[in-house]
Amino acid sequence: MTLPLSRPVFDANAHGGGLGDLPDWDLRDLYPATDAPEFARDMDWLEKACADFAARYEGKLASLDAAALLDCVQTYEQIDVIAGRIMSFAGLRYYQNTMDSDRAKFMADAQDRITTFTTPLVFFSLEFNRLEDDHLSRLMAANAALARYNPVFARMRAMRPHQLSDELEKFLHDNSVVGASAWNKLFDETMAGLMFKVAGEEDELNLEATLNLLTDTDRAKREAAARALAEVFDKHIKLFARVHNTLAKEKEVEDRWRKMPTPQTGRHLSNHVEPEVVEALRNAVVAAYPKLSHRYYRLKAKWMGLERLQVWDRNAPLPIETPRTVDWDSATRMVLDAYGAFDPRMADLAKPFFEKGWIDAGVKPGKAPGAFAHPTVTAVHPYVMLNYLGKPRDVMTLAHELGHGVHQVMAAGQGELLSSTPLTLAETASVFGEMLTFRRLLDGAKTKAERKTLLAGKVEDMINTVVRQIAFYDFECKLHAARREGELTPDDINALWMSVQAQSLGDAFDFMDGYETFWAYIPHFVHSPFYVYAYAFGDGLVNALYAAYEGGLPEFQEKYFDMLKAGGSKHHKELLAPFGLDASDPTFWDKGLSMIAGFIDELEAMED
Repeated sequence: MTLPLSRPVFDANAHGGGLGDLPDWDLRDLYPATDAPEFARDMDWLEKACADFAARYEGKLASLDAAALLDCVQTYEQIDVIAGRIMSFAGLRYYQNTMDSDRAKFMADAQDRITTFTTPLVFFSLEFNRLEDDHLSRLMAANAALARYNPVFARMRAMRPHQLSDELEKFLHDNSVVGASAWNKLFDETMAGLMFKVAGEEDELNLEATLNLLTDTDRAKREAAARALAEVFDKHIKLFARVHNTLAKEKEVEDRWRKMPTPQTGRHLSNHVEPEVVEALRNAVVAAYPKLSHRYYRLKAKWMGLERLQVWDRNAPLPIETPRTVDWDSATRMVLDAYGAFDPRMADLAKPFFEKGWIDAGVKPGKAPGAFAHPTVTAVHPYVMLNYLGKPRDVMTLAHELGHGVHQVMAAGQGELLSSTPLTLAETASVFGEMLTFRRLLDGAKTKAERKTLLAGKVEDMINTVVRQIAFYDFECKLHAARREGELTPDDINALWMSVQAQSLGDAFDFMDGYETFWAYIPHFVHSPFYVYAYAFGDGLVNALYAAYEGGLPEFQEKYFDMLKAGGSKHHKELLAPFGLDASDPTFWDKGLSMIAGFIDELEAMED
């Protein structure tokens, strides 16, 4: 099971008590229990449906008329719903406690069975892609319901130059459970089991709690946490290097067989975005490093009274910041109020997450770190996972993940095959939800110090979302390129990591011994290679959207909701056209980056 839509993993939020009652997931909307008759029924149905589908359609797609092909596609879609429902249930239970061997076994067994059941379906995309363009066009012209699936067909057919023989594709499908999927689970379980002895802390801490200390007000605690992280990562660095070496090599082999021109091509195809658009984004961000991160961190060093920042100062609170814990009820109100002020319908869509067990918020032993929103299937609803510890940044994380959830609810009307949004657009609603919440808090700031604290926190989040994620992307590009030349030692990977850190963070930083291993805990590198540029894409896109909203674009809310409802049914050019925006314009990204620079300008002006 791949990592669901998630907030970028760059740090964690802070410790806090008195949070109130934190909600847990109620997964009964998927299945009442692991031994529920409904679960067994769906497993049995899936096995038969897959076999029947292959018997009915394999070798016959070219002979189907428009109505029969529509029936075929809709049957395939229903199979996708049931398989997705089963794996969502198994996966979400697993993420609640990755150290529970029963949950791990349940998920692995479900994955094995579904992989076996769905192997007969591999023919579908391969055979569909062999249909002549003219033939398919005639069928869609004859049947509007079939033509509605054209965006799905276009994405499938983009893979035509890269598909292998039917036999090889079936082998890769069967082999997936002992390939990347198995290495993903090894990584997840290893990370969940790591414990850190932090100087000054009575008990050992897990990864989430240790990362949380990097935002503590006490600099000594932050340093102790950073050194504890480095010590434990170093002890396991050979394992993490093995995971990355194996996954990068597996990807290189498959890419070579598929004749993918670059390691990034597969991600661009799945994101339905042109390589030159991503390259323009990457180049714009790198060119902006001096006016964004470099400039901001020099300001932060000055505020903290330091000649140089250390890595444990990157997300430190400002000296003027009053430490506070935001309880769960207050966080809920803040986000729902911000959503409702934009449009009451948006708050109404968000409320069931709080009221019906669609959020799992607390930090628990074995729970996966970070935060995500999982869309499950369109016949059910999304689930949001947090590790809520009460810092103001946790409120932003809630706003972010809730944005994903609202987007997924709105797109569900498109149906299973058309609802899924490419990652580049999937971050739109989440980042927009954050921006709404931030702007509402900023408008309510009562003092200069409060405004400065909020602005600085937002700038840091934007740097983490844009600058840091593009640095991650560059690291991945370098990692996969280097792996093509041979096995990488831990020191090789460490050097690649450090090559992007000073460039992106700037001359205000020193880097402690051990920081070179901090690539090891970033799950996106393992679960979803090259995922990370989607965060920068989403942030830049939302900044441009928000500027249109602030500028009074007529009927903005209706246009925005239409964009969310579209799910994956439209290309980014078509979705952004109503707002007068075009991501393929090389100057597009400068608009979003200018918003970050403007916030830093305001912070500099406060120094006068």
